[in-house]
Amino acid sequence: MSKFNYFLFLMSVVLLGSVNAYAEDEDKVEGEIKADFVSQYIWRGQDLGDVSVQPTLGISWKGLSLSAWGNVGISNSEDTKEFDLTLAYTIGGFNVGITDYWFNTPNPKYFAYKSSDTSHVFEANVGYDFGPVSINWFTNFAGNDGVNNKGKRAYSSYFEIAAPFKLGKLSWCATLGACPYATSFYAEAHRFAIINASLSASYDIKITDSFAIPIYASINTNPSTQKAAFVVGFTLQPWQ
Repeated sequence: MSKFNYFLFLMSVVLLGSVNAYAEDEDKVEGEIKADFVSQYIWRGQDLGDVSVQPTLGISWKGLSLSAWGNVGISNSEDTKEFDLTLAYTIGGFNVGITDYWFNTPNPKYFAYKSSDTSHVFEANVGYDFGPVSINWFTNFAGNDGVNNKGKRAYSSYFEIAAPFKLGKLSWCATLGACPYATSFYAEAHRFAIINASLSASYDIKITDSFAIPIYASINTNPSTQKAAFVVGFTLQPWQ
């Protein structure tokens, strides 16, 4: 077990222990289980797969959260499989977190952590939600990171500005994301590059007073690679 995953394990024990200690006051503990179904898997302007299912399992308490997220291709069995673990903390508009991304390539073994052959990517993030606009910064600090123009570890980074708004009974969000410097981790980012310019909208289809199915659509463009995609999806969640 790597030091980072051992840290995640310890924090999980602390979080679950805290949850148990305050089990009598269940209003302070929130759990989440859901599955997203999408027509295409687009991540930060990158095309990572066709029709996919993306499950989420998480628990949070007083701003501290631990979640697991995955992606599996439905229409194309050769699409990359993904399994992510995220430990995060939010207070007010401020948020900070660390994520262990795992892909089944180049090494299909999950418990392989040597920097020379691991499929894990470890990322740290920090951000602030101002209300009308949120800003977030992400940096890879270990694992299967990309390289810069000199062939050295890039500590690949990505920053994003998102602006949510309401219009025509829909919840919208305009997003602009970029790589601040060269990295092979994001396709064709040989220097500063805007890799994500997207516009999404969502609407909750009410089934009962306590259950609704969110449906959403997004127009995604990558100015750096000059590619675009239109994605639709919906979420199944037993409770909201």
